Amino acid sequence: MFKLPRTDVDVIVVGAGISGLYAVYKLRAQGRSIAGFESAADVGGTWYHNRYPGARCDVESIDYSYSFDSELQQEWTWTERFATQEEILRYLEHVADRHDLRSAYSFETKVVSAVWDDTDSTWTVTTDTGVVKTARFVIFATGVLSTANRPDIAGAESFAGESYHTGEWPHDPVDFSGKRVGVIGTGSSGIQSIPVIAESAERVVVFQRTPNYSIPAGNRPLSEEFIAEVKADYDERRRLSRASGGGTPNSAYPKGALEVSAQERTRVYDEWWNRGGYLFAKAFPDQTISKEANDTAREYVEAKIRDMVNDPALADELIPTDHPIGTKRIVTDSGYFTTFNRDNVTLVNLRKTPIETIVPTGIDTSGEHFDLDVIVYATGFDAMTGTLSRIDIRGRAGRTLLDEWSAGPRTYLGLTANGFPNLFMTTGAGSPSVLANMVLGAEQHVDWISACIGYVDAHGGSAIEATEQSVDDWVAECNEKAAGTLFPTANSWYMGANIPGKPRVFMPYIGGFANYGAILDDVAAAGYKGFDIR
Repeated sequence: MFKLPRTDVDVIVVGAGISGLYAVYKLRAQGRSIAGFESAADVGGTWYHNRYPGARCDVESIDYSYSFDSELQQEWTWTERFATQEEILRYLEHVADRHDLRSAYSFETKVVSAVWDDTDSTWTVTTDTGVVKTARFVIFATGVLSTANRPDIAGAESFAGESYHTGEWPHDPVDFSGKRVGVIGTGSSGIQSIPVIAESAERVVVFQRTPNYSIPAGNRPLSEEFIAEVKADYDERRRLSRASGGGTPNSAYPKGALEVSAQERTRVYDEWWNRGGYLFAKAFPDQTISKEANDTAREYVEAKIRDMVNDPALADELIPTDHPIGTKRIVTDSGYFTTFNRDNVTLVNLRKTPIETIVPTGIDTSGEHFDLDVIVYATGFDAMTGTLSRIDIRGRAGRTLLDEWSAGPRTYLGLTANGFPNLFMTTGAGSPSVLANMVLGAEQHVDWISACIGYVDAHGGSAIEATEQSVDDWVAECNEKAAGTLFPTANSWYMGANIPGKPRVFMPYIGGFANYGAILDDVAAAGYKGFDIR
């Protein structure tokens, strides 16, 4: 009979964001010993680093929160419909305090390698501080928007002013008063930060390569009456969320966009526009499937943008022409388009006049020099796989995850990979991930992983590993689902298109949150179908 090896801990958890914190809580409740590692100085993950002006979540606060602690749901009161970064971080810090989760972690400690020993069925994890730990299981809760993308622009190091990246924002306040600020990028962080920066800066120059669709958040303080109503029926709200396509209690109109009259279609779009943000992409069930249906949504939003921007020529520059609406994540903003009506805001179209170099005094494009005091890089992330690709992860026979994923991520259920026993990943490639409510997604994954580990132990197993066939089948399933939509037509970070040299593969599972959950349940009920247990 196989005798389990002696290890430092049962499970190593990498990351102290939403997934990692819940993993520590859940596995400790099962009586397992945990060692956690976090490169930041404290908990929070994405919300620890992304402190840029205007940073908010685009999922409603009451849904973007843990469901595992019913008392916490009743005690914590969100102040706004879409919480700020500061409020979300306070919440995660409160959860860490409430359940003593920090005690599991070594902070300011980056994992540099994880190596599997097939003889002992153990992982050895090494950090940049020299700490080495062994465990039977490793959970990489490293986040999907956690590795900043810094573009390679000639002369960037020569700039004499202040430089910031929205994904690595300083903890001390940045004062833009009276300064000339250049913002490179008009994705989510750019669109959220530009209106705030423009309020105090002398001048803001927005360097836009690709315009994005953005819809006003319709943000507002939450009334006492509304909070009381939600708390009285939180369980039902969570049930509806888990039964939905995106992990929130919202469902699309029952008919397609072209199956209703123009008047009814406008009424539905008005309703979803007023709901605010990325949810607009879900107004009709065929919006991101049918080009003809998508065109109706695109035309509606384009008209709204033209209403908000005074200069018709400027509106033309701000309206996307390279992708169907919703195939890149629609940004949730607070006054983005109307900011371009301000005298101190200038748009530079990098398709027409690209950046040639950064110089000590500012930025030179092919058409003009811009004197700047501050440059803000709102250039996003190496999403989904970026953080994992920077860790030396070696499985059976020295196989590296980087090599295995050289043509794109290959997972089973988005949770595991062939050749890497006892290794789990949360809310990443091959799962609903960023297409759904990430907090409920984290709970869904951690609950499944903890049950899986329990199953292995209960059956005297030393290791569990996805078969090569199950990985092949899941990759094919994910690709087939994506191919049936308009999503692959967009050069989005969903596709890795924002990172030079990265394989162009649609990375999330697009079949829906509830459907995915049913698949997880079926796999577990069938004795972890698609896995080998040794």
